[in-house]
Amino acid sequence: MDTLRHIKPAILEQAFDLRPAKSANIIELPEENIINNNIKEVSKIVNFSQNSTYGNKPFIEANTHEINIQHLKNECIIPVFSKDNEKTISHQEFIEISQNCISNIFLNHSISEPEIRVSHQIKGRTPGAIYKNVKDLLDHEKTIYYERMAFIIKIPAITDNINGNELSLTIGGVRAYNQENLYNKKTFEKFKFFIGFQNKVCCNLCVWSDGFVDDLKVSSYEELQSKLFQVLNNYNAEKHLSEMKQFADYSLTEHQFAQLLGRTRLYQHLPKKEKLKIPLLQFTDGHINTMAKDYYDDESFCKDNDGDINLWNLYNLFTQANKSSYIDTFLDRNLNAFDFTKGIQQSLNGNSNYHWFLS
Repeated sequence: MDTLRHIKPAILEQAFDLRPAKSANIIELPEENIINNNIKEVSKIVNFSQNSTYGNKPFIEANTHEINIQHLKNECIIPVFSKDNEKTISHQEFIEISQNCISNIFLNHSISEPEIRVSHQIKGRTPGAIYKNVKDLLDHEKTIYYERMAFIIKIPAITDNINGNELSLTIGGVRAYNQENLYNKKTFEKFKFFIGFQNKVCCNLCVWSDGFVDDLKVSSYEELQSKLFQVLNNYNAEKHLSEMKQFADYSLTEHQFAQLLGRTRLYQHLPKKEKLKIPLLQFTDGHINTMAKDYYDDESFCKDNDGDINLWNLYNLFTQANKSSYIDTFLDRNLNAFDFTKGIQQSLNGNSNYHWFLS
């Protein structure tokens, strides 16, 4: 095995025991899934900072609000597939299965309580309150659940630094019931899951393709757990950090940045045939407006005194603007921010099909 291929051997100093703790919804993995650590040179990738602290900024804003897992467990109903009344894997079960996987992989590290953001509340009422006016409903007669949920779990002690910004290892996921057909029989359920880093200056997430699955389809708790372990195992932290660090070595002039913003606006209105010839950009005019404002005003990622902006700051302008995205598109756009910035870097080297955005 490549000595620094996986993050877990590179950052932990003891052998891993991936056998989850006993739980009604968690299975035990067979012996062949237990990973042993043979790597001792921890400092090659990340630092260990036991005193790291996070800011209070949310990782996503849009129309979301923060809740805790007890609220999901005690005050929310669980949707079912209406044609056979089979229950879905609930938001809280997704979070708890993720917690279990993380705890068993990062065995010697404390992990944070999940930060949970929800949107699109679905309201209902019990049968006994069918004829009541809304204002007369009692609390026990109301039912709710949230159509969309995103969460992150931080591992504060595992950090690195890029361009003066401290990054900390972060894991999370998205569940959006609007992407399920709840009016049919139970079938595969869809989840999004990632492992990456969070910029502690602004709480922006840094998502990369090797640590992200945007269409994770499962039919059981066991299958969900197995696939979460696969994502965690496949993540190459060294390569992710290395590619992000390279962003700080490249810059756009004020003219190039203005050209980039203008092209991104044109991109939204290109004929379909022309747009297919150009790399995907998932950001809207609203996001681009935010980036234009932050180019001048953002305390951490604005232009320098000459009007230039390095690609690390550009990347963070993208991820900062992405906080206004809805939950179900948030992680996809976050990955697109990385891919797009990487493409612009390659274009500056003269080897990229992203040159249209700077031409």
